[in-house]
Amino acid sequence: MIPRDTIMNIIDAARIEEVVGEFVSLKKRGANLIGVCPFHKEKTPSFIVSPAKGIFKCFGCGKAGDSVRFIMEHEHYSYPEALRFLAQKYGIIIEEKEQSPEEIVAQNERERMFNINSFAQQYFSDTMKNHDEGLAIGLSYFRERGFRDAIINKFQLGYCLNQRDAFIQHALKNGYSKELLLKIGLASGNEERMYDKYQGRVIFPIHNLTGKVIGFGARFLGSDKTKAKYLNSPESEIYNKSQTLYGIYFAKNEISRLDNCILVEGYADVLSMHQAGIENTVASSGTSLTTEQIRMISRYTKNVTMLYDGDNAGIHAALRGTDMILEEGMNVRIVVLPPDEDPDSFVQKNPIEEVRAYIDNNATDFISFKTKLLLKDAANDPIKRAEVLKDIVKSISLIPDAIYRASYVRECSRLMEVPEQSLTNELNKLLRAKFRKNNNIEPEQDIVHEEIKSEPQTPVEDVLPLGYYQERELVRLLMMYGNKDITIDDVDENGNPVLYKISVASFIIDDLKNDDLLFKNEIHNIIFNIFDKALDEDDIPDEHYFVSHEDTRIAELAANLLSTPYKLDNWSEKEINVKVEEDVLQKSVVTSLLRFKDMIIDDKRNDLIKELMETHDVDDQMILLAKKKRLDDLRIKINRELGIVIAK
Repeated sequence: MIPRDTIMNIIDAARIEEVVGEFVSLKKRGANLIGVCPFHKEKTPSFIVSPAKGIFKCFGCGKAGDSVRFIMEHEHYSYPEALRFLAQKYGIIIEEKEQSPEEIVAQNERERMFNINSFAQQYFSDTMKNHDEGLAIGLSYFRERGFRDAIINKFQLGYCLNQRDAFIQHALKNGYSKELLLKIGLASGNEERMYDKYQGRVIFPIHNLTGKVIGFGARFLGSDKTKAKYLNSPESEIYNKSQTLYGIYFAKNEISRLDNCILVEGYADVLSMHQAGIENTVASSGTSLTTEQIRMISRYTKNVTMLYDGDNAGIHAALRGTDMILEEGMNVRIVVLPPDEDPDSFVQKNPIEEVRAYIDNNATDFISFKTKLLLKDAANDPIKRAEVLKDIVKSISLIPDAIYRASYVRECSRLMEVPEQSLTNELNKLLRAKFRKNNNIEPEQDIVHEEIKSEPQTPVEDVLPLGYYQERELVRLLMMYGNKDITIDDVDENGNPVLYKISVASFIIDDLKNDDLLFKNEIHNIIFNIFDKALDEDDIPDEHYFVSHEDTRIAELAANLLSTPYKLDNWSEKEINVKVEEDVLQKSVVTSLLRFKDMIIDDKRNDLIKELMETHDVDDQMILLAKKKRLDDLRIKINRELGIVIAK
């Protein structure tokens, strides 16, 4: 168990903007930072980071919390795993005894997989640099390909000996199990007959966004044609090929800085580009481009440049990718290299200035690319030209933004010398078909009538318990201002007016306890009790205590209550004095308590009215009427203080 003071040291060190900024491209907006949410698909940024409060909040999907919660959500870690991750990042030592080989085997499955991959990477790198076979074959191969030691070390490249089980024996001696070696894909066969999966291959470690090794790519260097040229790690709890981009850990900061991502196909392409200083480069590596990979890029930029081989395979890969990128609301440009060249060979043969110039001068938008490419086959055939047009308009229809669609229609009209209205008509036909498909509407149905007939959604308020929002507001005030003082007007025992200071927590908790009032919501009640106990110990917690709470429900509620999508302009520059909540804190606290009590009284009053309607005994009716009168008088008094007139 991690001590509480160590947890607080980790939370204090882990600045939210730094932690989130490793995964999301953030831009300044007032006192906060804003970016595209990494937890759900969105085109317009609604993900807010507040450095002052130490929290993040997405106003699209609702996820919220502090730096620990972000790592838990993003990396799918447990609370202790997230704390250990941040402790390592910020150099904070967690006092835990050294793990034995048996304890390593018993660790959480994901953590065990990360551990053994890191262990394997170090072994492969060390083998290539210090073993005779590694030096003669592995390191020689990379150097012959033109890769310098700096790039070899940066990407942690390595070599697996061409022996049956050299790595397996090394791993077993260090406490790793046969079961884990087989499951993670470092060994093949079965527990009775195992052998190194990557024997005789150079190794390309694959890193996730935080730099952890999640898998390996391995290239065979021998002449045996029966062996696959490339092998990849199998899918596992930590490695999903379709959700992984090779080089993203090393490229993400540069992608964000340049606001552009260069997309290539292979490991060597990425290495050569980075070595040449073009470090905003990643590869889909071993799989066709996927939606998940595109969304990963979109966290850092909306602009993608596809740099593909000049052969037919490369051109068709670019064609497949453009539509997928457009559908995610991103901008895409395509660069096709000269025949018989790939990014690796092209960069190795040409000075970096010429490479950059070639990319800049040959990057074309998808319309120009498709038009030039597809019209080669169409020539003067009107039917084929029509098919090309339909293909281009189909791509335009995938773009979510209507303004961008209109712009591309105009460009297509100019290039193809076709009336803009004709293209617009075809586009609208596709958009209507897409709408019907997405909404399960039959072609003959009238869309307007269908929308009118649809059942209304049940309002959220109808399914929440009575008084939920009044309780929630008091909880918010406790979290934000519990340890702040307010000044209260009162009278002493002689009836003389007096002023006294009291903490917000004391005022709210004591007032509710005096009237024997409790919150109905379970989490609200837990927070009430935390403050009640804290008052006895004279140690009132602040908002950071709740944002960093290990109870996920409390942490999420705190982050939600403490964040807002709005920012207050600096009106003081215009010599306009605008009051903030702290300026009227006493009034806010008193008003919120009165509204909570008014809700409870009104609820009791409604229950009495129901009893009156069901009771026929005159004496019982008189008693109930008297109770109702007292409640009515209380409501009038409360609402007079609130400035509300009760009609009846």
